[in-house]
Order: sequence, then structure tokens, then C-alpha cells
Amino acid sequence: MIEYRMVEHIPDLIQPEEYEQHPEGRLVRISIRVDGGGVQVLGDAFRPEVLEQLLQTLGPDAIEQMLCG
Repeated sequence: MIEYRMVEHIPDLIQPEEYEQHPEGRLVRISIRVDGGGVQVLGDAFRPEVLEQLLQTLGPDAIEQMLCG
């Protein structure tokens, strides 16, 4: 079972200037880092449910989320 954690900050991968360029709201941006501690997948999306589904398919132990608004 995936643990969901709320965190205070996650870096933005989508900038406010890009909103106008994607009026359909389908932009998803992913960053993948591999280091000695493992693999970190960072994502940003206009539609959070799309990103959540994508991350869930990767089978992580935990997904960290940030409230925005």
C-alpha cells in the first residue's frame, strides 16, 4: 500500500508563464533522478489526478504531495 505524505514544498516544474500555452490543461512534466539512495521521480501537472495515476503505476513506497492554491 502506498503511503501519502503532505510536505511543505516541492519544486515547481511548470511555471505560471506556461499556463496560457496549454489551455486544455494537459501539461505534465516529470523529472527523474538516480543516485546512491535510489530513484526520485518529481512531477508537476495541471491536473493532479493524472500525475497521481502515473506515479501510482510506478509502485512507490510513498508519494509526497503539496497543497497548492
